Formats: sequence, C-alpha cells, structure tokens
Amino acid sequence: MHRPRWVPADVDLDRPNAARIFDYFLGGAHNFAVDRRAAKDALSGMPEVAAAMRASRSFLRRAVTHLADAGVDQFLDLGSGIPTVGNVHEIVHRINPGARVVYVDNDPVAVAHSRTILGDNPLACAIRADVRQVDTILGSPEVERMLDLERPIGLIMVGVLHFLPDEDDPVALVDRYRRALAQGSYLALSHATADFVADHDAAQLRALGELYRQTLTPVHPRTVEEIAKLFAGFDLVEPGIVPVRQWHSEWVERNEGTIHLAYGGVARRP
Repeated sequence: MHRPRWVPADVDLDRPNAARIFDYFLGGAHNFAVDRRAAKDALSGMPEVAAAMRASRSFLRRAVTHLADAGVDQFLDLGSGIPTVGNVHEIVHRINPGARVVYVDNDPVAVAHSRTILGDNPLACAIRADVRQVDTILGSPEVERMLDLERPIGLIMVGVLHFLPDEDDPVALVDRYRRALAQGSYLALSHATADFVADHDAAQLRALGELYRQTLTPVHPRTVEEIAKLFAGFDLVEPGIVPVRQWHSEWVERNEGTIHLAYGGVARRP
C-alpha cells in the first residue's frame, strides 16, 4: 500500500495496530485498511467493543475534567494513543488554558501524529517511550521542561495497563510512579475486565483477545479485586472503582443489559 509521508519507516503497515484500531472506533482518520478490517472482525465477534472504546474516551474526558476542576494544571498521559478528538490538552485547556500536558506512547504512529497535531504548542508535547520505562520517562528532557514533579500532577493511565502481563507486575509499576508524585497528585486509571462477561460470551471475549494478539499487544483483563491493587497508596475518589460508564456519569441509573468491559477510577495521593 502507499506509505503516507508522516508514517515512520519502522511502522509495519501490513499488521493491525491497537492504537490505530482504537482510533478507528472513535471515528478518527489515523488508521489504515488493515486496521479497519481487524476492527470489523472484532465487531462481528463482539459487537459491544465499539461502544466500550467510546466509553473509555468518555471516561477520560470526565476524569480529566474532574482533575482540572480540582486545580491540577499539569498532566502526564501514559499510553496516550493516537490524538483523536478529545485529548487531554483539549479537555483541560477549556478549563485552564495554561495547563501543561506530556503525552507518552510506545507506538511510533501515535507519537508522530501527536507531534504533528501539537506542532509548536508550548504547553503540550509527545515522547515515544514504554510505560514500563519509568526512569526514562520521568527523567526525559520533555518531562523535566514541562512538568514540575514537586507539585501535584494528574497521572493518566487510561486503557494501558491491561496490555501488561502479570510478569511485568503492573502493581509495582504504578507504585513506582506513585512514589515519584508529589502529595496531592491524582491517578486516573481504567482497565479491561471480564467480570461482566457471561459464560456464553466467553467465546466472544477470547475472539477479541485473539485480535489483539494479532497486533502484538495481547490484552490481559483483570478482576475488580486485581484492579483495586493498582490504586494502593492512593485515596479513591467517590464512587471508587466502577465500570467506566458509571464514573460520574448519567449511565449509573440506566445501564441494564450493558456488558461492561472496563473499570475506571480516580484517586489522590494523600
């Protein structure tokens, strides 16, 4: 296929990519035919997945708005993905035009698009790094230039930790970030789960998992008890850990029959 000029040379355009599939589900334009085919395959096996993706983006909007309203004016977004409409800097700058945002992703297409969209925006930037590279990220020139780690930060980990297997010890990973944050910092986190998938839907969930294995980013759904451990050392904001559709949302009262595929929560470092 024709390779757009903005696509980095090391990007394989013949393999679907998780970030680009997410972009497609959100109605973005930063995806390729191979991603759209994979997304449609996922829909045929589990029609709820598109709504789940949109619910995740809606949770991000509400969580970031909550943090900005609480006075947070600097954000570190880990696993930020492709900058489809409704990114952290767009959300927060409606409330505080002077807030600073650093996006981090290990996908070269996501970072390339972020840099193109942000241009020479002095209040937001994007770096390519893996969420597991804590010291590299926190010690990067971009973070040191943009963020003051001595002041409260909004740490965003929306839809990223379920890509890490248990061997990577996501609980210990989050704790490393927590210890680097100033008191009064917040963590906004969402994570895939199979808690609400009935037995007869288990085959659908396996099919969805197979899709992500094709993208080299297998998903590891976790239970609410396992996800709660990720918030160790933080004080959860009400209503605690709930399906992402329910967090500070009108969906709380009208979600009968909905298959929830992710939990979300926001917490403060005391």
